[in-house]
Order: sequence, then structure tokens, then C-alpha cells
Amino acid sequence: MINFDFVRVSTVKGAIDALDRDAAAQFIAGGSNLVDLMKKGVLAPEKLIDITSLPLKEIRKEDGRVHIGSLALNSDVAENEWVLNEHPLLSLALNAGASQQVRNMATVGGNLLQRTRCPYFYNTDMPCNKRQPGAGCGALKGFNRMHAIFGASENCIAVHPSDMCVALVSLGASVQVSGPKGDRRIPFEDFHRLPGNTPEKDNNLERGELITAIEIPDHPFRQTVHYLKVRDRASYAFALVSVAAALHLQGDRIQDVRLAMGGVAHKPWRLGEAERFLKGKPATPANFRKAAALAMKGAKGYGQNNFKLKLAPNSIVEALTIAAGKK
Repeated sequence: MINFDFVRVSTVKGAIDALDRDAAAQFIAGGSNLVDLMKKGVLAPEKLIDITSLPLKEIRKEDGRVHIGSLALNSDVAENEWVLNEHPLLSLALNAGASQQVRNMATVGGNLLQRTRCPYFYNTDMPCNKRQPGAGCGALKGFNRMHAIFGASENCIAVHPSDMCVALVSLGASVQVSGPKGDRRIPFEDFHRLPGNTPEKDNNLERGELITAIEIPDHPFRQTVHYLKVRDRASYAFALVSVAAALHLQGDRIQDVRLAMGGVAHKPWRLGEAERFLKGKPATPANFRKAAALAMKGAKGYGQNNFKLKLAPNSIVEALTIAAGKK
């Protein structure tokens, strides 16, 4: 790890101005991912701007939305009354992530910005287009058991590691950001990027922008929800495949549904075609299987991760079955 400068800021404007003045600087809050990357030599910022004193920790209900400040801790969000009562799917996803110790340090904004756990990205002796554009993708013909089956490119087959983000994309959340050009709101589905020809870009933040909040609109998904995480061990492991499933049932008929997957793409993967198929249909195993088959259109394995082509649809069916209270 190289030597670096460390400064603290107390206002959002001060944070944005500090970053705007120094191209080699980065924000730091909980540091649960950034510090690891610095220790590995993957990132080497010359200055860290400590934003932990900014007034961005509040969780509140306003104007038909739950507003979550970007510096709210993952553990606080998971246990918040508004989240538990109105967005239990988010609480389930947060509690499935990392360990209690990490959740007590990690922030919501940092969770959005965490980098892939691809071993080629973390190992500076190996080729990785995400870490060093033009170096090649070692995972394509190497160790790719954890890697993408959707939306990948010849430049990168890494996956986004967050559990929280899978729930947020299914719930139609938005990301509030502030920057040198002012404030804007980004639909969550548009926040993260697929790798394409620029795998080094994880998201659509512009230089100098700071995430200030996440907002989740009201919806009826308060009971029949489930977050399924399939992993190699019971805790502190990233998903091989995860599924966020939320149903709004009237009797046995599906009035509305939200589905998204993690561990399968460079961004949280929304299953729009499966959602459209299920709306208005009975919540039956047969319909769940048909929806899962539709969700797998375009899926592609890269050798060691071919098992995900079976694991993913089975996980979708399992998550829907549990959410519907049929298991």
C-alpha cells in the first residue's frame, strides 16, 4: 500500500469540491472493500476523502418513498422499522450478505460501489481488463466458476457481488447523487453497467459525483417475499446464484411480481420477461418453471460455471415457491 493523504470533510459540497480538485482522490466511508483493494495494490489513491461525518445516515419515510441515506450502515438498514415493515425483501438481502461485523461497518453507498471479487481482478500478476484495460480477461479460459452467465463480453465475465443491490433493483429503487453539475436521480436498473468494451466502468456515476441516498417507492410486496442465496458455505460467502422474489397475490393469482438475480452478471440482473409472463397467472409450480425457462434466455456458460445454467432456473423456482408460501 502506498502512502496517501487523508482529509475529512463535513459537508456534501465540501466533499464534491475536494474530489473535483484532485483526480487521484477517492471517497472513503466504511472502507470494507476499498481498504482491501488498496492492500492488494489493485487501487492506489493518492488521497482519501473521509465522508463519514456527512449528514447522510438518516432513514425516513417521505412522499410515498423510504429514503435511506448513503452513509447508513447495512446493519441499521436491515433492522430499521420502515424497511422491515415495508421492504422486508431488502432486509433479507442485507442479512444474507457478508458477516455481522462487516455489516456493522459497511455503508449503503459503499455497497453499491463495491468491486467484483473476481480473483483475476484482485491478483495484480494476472491479466484483467477491469483492472488494466487492454490486458485481457484471464477468467475467459481460466478459473471461472463464480462468473457471469448473462450480459458478459469477451472483455470481462466478472459478476457484481452485492446482495443488497439485487433486492433494490427488483424493488424499483433509485439512486440520488450530487456532483459538480448538480443533483440527479438514477433509476437503479440504470446505475450499474454491463462490461461491453469498457469493463473498467462499473457504474454510470460521473467524475466527482457522490451518492447521497437510495429511495424505494411504495409497493405491495410486504409479505410474500424471499431472498434465496446459494453459496459454498453458510456465511461470509458470495453468491453462486441469488434470487430476489416478491409477489403480490390475490388468492392464488399473481397481481404483480418482481424478480432479480445476483451472481450471474456484471450488474444485478432483473428478470423482466419472467415478470411479464407471471402477471395475472396462478402461482403454480408449472408457471414458476415456465417463468424460470424464460429468464434463462441468452444465458451462456464458460466452462467451470456451466452448472449455473441449471442452478439458476432451479433457484428461481425455489425462491418463487417459498415467496408464495407453498414450501
